[in-house]
Amino acid sequence: MQELQLHRIYKHFKGNYYLVEDVCKHSETQEDMVIYRKLYDDGSLWVRPLEMFLSEVDHEKYPDVEQKYRFQLQDVPKK
Repeated sequence: MQELQLHRIYKHFKGNYYLVEDVCKHSETQEDMVIYRKLYDDGSLWVRPLEMFLSEVDHEKYPDVEQKYRFQLQDVPKK
């Protein structure tokens, strides 16, 4: 499994880009959650379980997808 990097850009396997803002805990389950921002449209914030964010693409369901991970780190230099 890949390691999450904060304040970096990730590409979703369906093509859109997101900025990982931070990690937080779910108040009921204590599960780690990723807070990330859409880098298109309204730039809104989203949250998803860390385990799901870092998971591999289901290639049985999406056989034509070449990307290995659901969200894949992009090589964009930090400023």
